[in-house]
Amino acid sequence: MRKILIPTDFSENANNAIEFAVNLFKYDISEFYIMHAYQDDIYANESALTKANLADVKSEMRKKSQKELENTIREIENISPNPRHTFYPISANNLLIEEADIVVDDQNIDIIIMGTKGKTNDKKITFGSHTLQVLKYVQCPVLAIPENYKYTQPRHILFPTDYMIPYKRRELKLLCEMASPYRAVIDVLYISKIEKLSMRQLDNQKFIDEELCKNTVNFKVEKSKHIINTIYKYLKENHVDMLVMVNTRHSFLENILFQSTTIDELSLNLDIPFLALQNMKRKNI
Repeated sequence: MRKILIPTDFSENANNAIEFAVNLFKYDISEFYIMHAYQDDIYANESALTKANLADVKSEMRKKSQKELENTIREIENISPNPRHTFYPISANNLLIEEADIVVDDQNIDIIIMGTKGKTNDKKITFGSHTLQVLKYVQCPVLAIPENYKYTQPRHILFPTDYMIPYKRRELKLLCEMASPYRAVIDVLYISKIEKLSMRQLDNQKFIDEELCKNTVNFKVEKSKHIINTIYKYLKENHVDMLVMVNTRHSFLENILFQSTTIDELSLNLDIPFLALQNMKRKNI
């Protein structure tokens, strides 16, 4: 049983992510939790709020959220009927990050799938603030779908790594089972000026190979110290369908998303689905 959480603000970008998710997992028995956290919407117009009308505004927002969730689920069931899929609406007077954490823990969610931007995000960037917050703080794999990206089977996946972190079996298994129905090729890319691996790196490489055993795995080496540029070059030259990275302290992903001075360059050019695996402890294993 696959459990998928999909946050939505009912934008076209969010609906596109839902459609991508049901296509990606069309072969799996899956539960989809479609979540709308609307606390920000309640307080969006502070000047119109008073103590007297706050309860009415909350009630109205709750009803609107529930109705839109029902409409969203009805539409996706009409577009993509699948007896393997079950949909559950979650309407919450909460912040997106806090509610996502609750649902991830309570339902033991396998993966969060969301659009890269919401309806209020800057058109010039790929990762909106909500997506970045989920990537950074929610302890669950996150698959971010670019705006207007049309579903394509993930047949070629790039997984850049330095082999220095202890990968989680559960999350590598998720990647393996996402890719195997499409007979995907996974290129595990080591970017370094030094090709020789340490014993620790070799052990981690072996673990990746074992956990991704249902797929064709190619271990590649690129001699370079320019990680971001090398990733871009590889993506474009090899027609990659999905980028996978691991989120942990001092990782490629942390450097690129949260510290790199070239974040704008990455955001503007990343036009394929992006899966962030989380190397953090989960309450439920």
